[in-house]
Amino acid sequence: MVALVALTTTACVTSHKGATLEFQDVPYTSLDGDPWPEKTAELPATAARYQLGDGTWVRYVELNPTGETTLVFVHGLGSYLKFWRYQLDAFAAKGFRVVAVDLLGYGKSDKPATFSYTMEAQAQVLREFFGVAGIERPVLVGHSMGGQTALSYAIQYPEQLRALVLTSPAGFETFTPAEKAWFRRVFSTALIKGTSEYGVWGSVAEGNFATWRPEFEWLIEERVQFVGNRDFDRYAYANVRSVHGLLDNEFVRENLAKVEVPTFIVHGDSDRLIPNRFFHAGFTRDVMEVGRAGIPSATLVELAGCGHTVQMDCAEAYNAAVDKFLRARLSERQRVWPARDTVALEAGAR
Repeated sequence: MVALVALTTTACVTSHKGATLEFQDVPYTSLDGDPWPEKTAELPATAARYQLGDGTWVRYVELNPTGETTLVFVHGLGSYLKFWRYQLDAFAAKGFRVVAVDLLGYGKSDKPATFSYTMEAQAQVLREFFGVAGIERPVLVGHSMGGQTALSYAIQYPEQLRALVLTSPAGFETFTPAEKAWFRRVFSTALIKGTSEYGVWGSVAEGNFATWRPEFEWLIEERVQFVGNRDFDRYAYANVRSVHGLLDNEFVRENLAKVEVPTFIVHGDSDRLIPNRFFHAGFTRDVMEVGRAGIPSATLVELAGCGHTVQMDCAEAYNAAVDKFLRARLSERQRVWPARDTVALEAGAR
């Protein structure tokens, strides 16, 4: 969900201070460095609903637009669509139409101060975005906060999706009123803006990965260089408001039985963020089991040796597991879904 952790490694790291990176200048590229085609979707209904004024918009990328089945990838808290760079080209190559979007408040999308930033509101944004982008009955793939957003979408608009892929999803964990109050006091824009580069290393590398590798260093570089850019204050505010929305997750927890589509829940067994270690002991699998038990057609897969950002930490194993689910469950001829099950997979090639 969200990390407030200290870096424990003693290894020397490279400093990325000294430059300022605007969100709009972030390179959205494949692993080979090829730029993805970026598009903008205007959202007049969202602007009117939340009194945001004219010009509310989200940025997204689209690959293989003629693919028969559309996969829509939704990022987590504090991140942006580039966190799916190990998936977008891979699934486009498999024949899917692939779309990844920056939610309002994040990445290259608009960051309106008066937007709600609850997961239910973000789901409503996605609904309008689908209409603008010509997306019908997609598979919604969400990571962490994006998973809770995807759940909210499936509950509000059950007839508009083909399936859900919930990747280390938020939404299943229970928080007491006291826990919510404490976290709201602690997690502030001042905390985000005042986090040192050392702290960024801790929250990103230690909090999100079981195995940190040099190829991920762009995550640190970009996050450090965002500080002080023109939209950083609004980005920090969006993060804080989003945390409030994540904590108030009763809507999804109390309505899991209303999720009508086949649902794939996948997580790593070395997730350090779920359950929230400030409040709860226990295992990630137990939290994810709440979703598996509550959603009528759900499959739960645990990947061994993988952290919270499992789609990057164990990309090959993650992609294989998701592809297997999609191939098995999305046939239009298949009328009876297999029973819910729980599967443990080895991460394999890392």
